[in-house]
Amino acid sequence: MVAQEIVVKKSSSRSKKFLREVKAELKKVSWPTKQELISNTGVVFIAVALVVILIWAMDAFFAQVLRFIIK
Repeated sequence: MVAQEIVVKKSSSRSKKFLREVKAELKKVSWPTKQELISNTGVVFIAVALVVILIWAMDAFFAQVLRFIIK
């Protein structure tokens, strides 16, 4: 029973240490400005849209090729 309490205390102190270290690391992060965030979000949306269009076009093309082969 005593050993279990020691393990709980050790894991609790490890968790607290970990969270303190996370907080310290987050203070070091170079966070983007609002304008950078908006700009980068726009770039991501455009890139995703282009990939979606590319995949849709390839799917439509191969569907037509498969229909042609099956006939």
